[in-house]
Amino acid sequence: MDRHALTVDVEDWFQVQAFAEVIPRLEWETLPRRVVANTDRILDLFAAAGVQGTFFVLGWVAERHPDLVRRIAAAGHEVASHGYGHELVHALGPDRFRADIRRAKALLEDCTGAAVIGYRAPTFSIGARRTPWAHAVLAEEGHAYSSSVYPVRHDLYGDPDSPQAPFRPDPSGVVEVPMSVARVAGRPFPCSGGGWFRLFPYPLYRRLLSRAARSGPVVFYTHPWEIDPAQPRVTAAPLRSRIRHYVGLRRTMCRLARLLRDFRWDRLDRVFAGAIAEAR
Repeated sequence: MDRHALTVDVEDWFQVQAFAEVIPRLEWETLPRRVVANTDRILDLFAAAGVQGTFFVLGWVAERHPDLVRRIAAAGHEVASHGYGHELVHALGPDRFRADIRRAKALLEDCTGAAVIGYRAPTFSIGARRTPWAHAVLAEEGHAYSSSVYPVRHDLYGDPDSPQAPFRPDPSGVVEVPMSVARVAGRPFPCSGGGWFRLFPYPLYRRLLSRAARSGPVVFYTHPWEIDPAQPRVTAAPLRSRIRHYVGLRRTMCRLARLLRDFRWDRLDRVFAGAIAEAR
């Protein structure tokens, strides 16, 4: 059985794009942080299952909770970057993007003493049309791969014309390990995790992931806030945003445990080591 890439985007409940318009960035410091306890629960779940994964840690979180980053690394997981401030890459532009990833990388490496080679853009906000410069900037700042492109059409993200296997969009840039899709009626259907994992009946989701895996290793992702049904409710957010964020939170932990049993998992840098090495 092939190994697949198990990933976690380490950010708190108030930092998600769904709430960006109703929770000002300046209020982040005043809100109750739940990311440490929730990430520790995920670490315990992974340890019980005997699996390791890749944790894309937000620099903002690492700056305030360096011991959490050290625990992730001490458990044998890959520590990778989710940028610093959870801002959309296409909104940052090349110069601010460079500053953001440089700051995050330095913070994470200070925590662990190890090189950070992986990056995932907030809200999958990298694509050929709006950020053709991003992969080159990542390479210049010392990264080796990105896992930031979702080859689907979505109102918040997506690059439906993107390849569905690892590729190098810029000869001078890093390799891109895209999120996974299953072909349904000839069209790509998202099956890498997130809201779809919480929404669909688990047997259906497992079948979709198995279909995607016929083409090679898949990439799965989750967030610490996705296992936290007791998190604060943001009632000022639009209904669509609230549905996306809160659907299925009570089921996530049990579903993750089943997923860890049903497939073989490992760190992204090891599952896709060949593709990453070829691009370096």
